Amino acid sequence: MVTLQDAQQQMGAVWDPAVAEGQVPAHFGNDPAAIAAITTGVALVDRSHWALLQLTGDDRASFLHNQSTANIKTLQPGQGCQTVLVTSTARTLDLAMMAVTAEALDLLVSPGMGPTLFRWLDRYIFPADRVALTDISGQFATFSLLGPQSDLCLQQLGAALDEISALEPFAHQTMILAQDVTVRVQRGSGLATDGYTLWVSNDQAGDLWQAIAQAGAVPLGEQTWEQLRITEGRPAVGHELTEDYNPLEAGLWTAVSFNKGCYIGQETIARLNTYNGVKLNLWGFRLPRVIATPCPILQADQKVGTLTSCVATENGAIGLGYLRTKVGGAGLSVMIDHCPTDAIDLPFITRELANTIDH
Repeated sequence: MVTLQDAQQQMGAVWDPAVAEGQVPAHFGNDPAAIAAITTGVALVDRSHWALLQLTGDDRASFLHNQSTANIKTLQPGQGCQTVLVTSTARTLDLAMMAVTAEALDLLVSPGMGPTLFRWLDRYIFPADRVALTDISGQFATFSLLGPQSDLCLQQLGAALDEISALEPFAHQTMILAQDVTVRVQRGSGLATDGYTLWVSNDQAGDLWQAIAQAGAVPLGEQTWEQLRITEGRPAVGHELTEDYNPLEAGLWTAVSFNKGCYIGQETIARLNTYNGVKLNLWGFRLPRVIATPCPILQADQKVGTLTSCVATENGAIGLGYLRTKVGGAGLSVMIDHCPTDAIDLPFITRELANTIDH
């Protein structure tokens, strides 16, 4: 049995206290190969610094249904979804990926958000509620496979083709991989790129990482994940997911049910949709250099939005930012820190009810 850190170190992992607080590898010294694997092969990233919360008890589905944007009550064991945890005024707290089992609802939430969301959810659990909330972050490691060869990689680890192909978005199944490692395999990489998220107990995490790498996956560090996050348009806590913005402004329409009935923040979200009241929209921006955020976005010397994230790529920099809906969207020419650029659409961002799949 090999530890996860040892398995990663053997592959050239470098930890940096300034990146994810040193909890996962910052990089493996292979950024070009890792980025290429996203489009032509399969990449492997450690997301074990993301927090895991678990809800148990007979009222768990009703409780989470009332505290987030997805239609939780309709989901059956083996299914899952993305859901947004929001305030009473529909401001975003976090985007979570959920897995339903026969005994529990498991939530994968953003790094550093475990304690915050635990307190937030716990305040709404009343003595009569048959709900128990537990932070299980220390029990599991979570990895993501990204890229078109993810299915083949899982097959090489022992997964059956019919088991893999049967997984719809966010659905999951427990599999025995690498001969004797018990793994929950959930469809969805956390990005727009197709892939899977793997949940494995900490004591087997090193063996699984090593086996995945031997099956051909290219390791990918947190710095490259952040680049992919911004390039694909996935909003992040502290940047695009704050109490300054709501889920519709953040482009998370597919994580919102408009037919589920009452839940916290529902009235505000319904009104925004019914009356076309979304005042801001999230867009991408190609830039010649990295710009410190937050930074005003200008048009004719007037502020029309805010750049919220920016990262270097092989072809300059790319940023994420909010624009006022009334000034325009894709193709709009703006100025950011004296750099002219145009707003562009990115694959993770969805807009308007026509693009949603109601849960």
